[in-house]
Amino acid sequence: MKFAIIAAGEGSRLLREGVGCPKPLVKVNGETLIARLLRIFHQCGAEETVVIVNRLHPETEAFVRQLMNEQTYGPIRLVTKTTPSSMHSFYELSPFLQDAPFCLTTVDTIFREEEFADYIRRFRDSKADGMMAVTDFIDDESPLYVGTDADLRITAFNDSNLGDRYISGGIYALTPKALPTLRRLMREGQSRMRNFQRGLIADGLHLQACPFSKILDVDHAEDIRKAEEFLRGASAGSHRADIAPTA
Repeated sequence: MKFAIIAAGEGSRLLREGVGCPKPLVKVNGETLIARLLRIFHQCGAEETVVIVNRLHPETEAFVRQLMNEQTYGPIRLVTKTTPSSMHSFYELSPFLQDAPFCLTTVDTIFREEEFADYIRRFRDSKADGMMAVTDFIDDESPLYVGTDADLRITAFNDSNLGDRYISGGIYALTPKALPTLRRLMREGQSRMRNFQRGLIADGLHLQACPFSKILDVDHAEDIRKAEEFLRGASAGSHRADIAPTA
């Protein structure tokens, strides 16, 4: 199984708020966001992790190349290209994801490691075409709601809450069957990952939801503190989803 990291965003909100390094190099509890993901993926048995970074922040590329030379986190393939959206970044990574199941996420996704390891085990044991991380913790400026049936099969992705318990956590475990949908949407001029997810449903792929207690994105300077508290288990007032079995 392969893993993929989209680390090509500009991180403009963090920069405007005084964070002086590119988002992939932001540290949470002393570990850069990108090194944290590479470590976790390596521990989950990644045969290769494919990373895309932009040309706007050469220090990010240099950092990843250093990790590649050290070989601490297993095989890493690096793509350097500035793209207009996460879906364009995914498209640039897709040629390297055609021969094995893979898990894709953005560099700023924060989750509990034990929940992620369980999620990957479930996906590997599943017959589904994809398994999406979901959470009932909502701390997002524009959440994508996930419709599910009683067996946690995903039936819809909604911009507003239509009685849905979960929102998308932005972590996608997929088989290569998902890539024709990506190519079709790119030809149509689509550019949002939520439309990619809707496209998977429209194309008849079997997607399962896997609940996490909480998933955070580091979009603002304040999110760094929230992420550190969450990972230390000290996030006041947080609530967790029931970790339900998947079909």
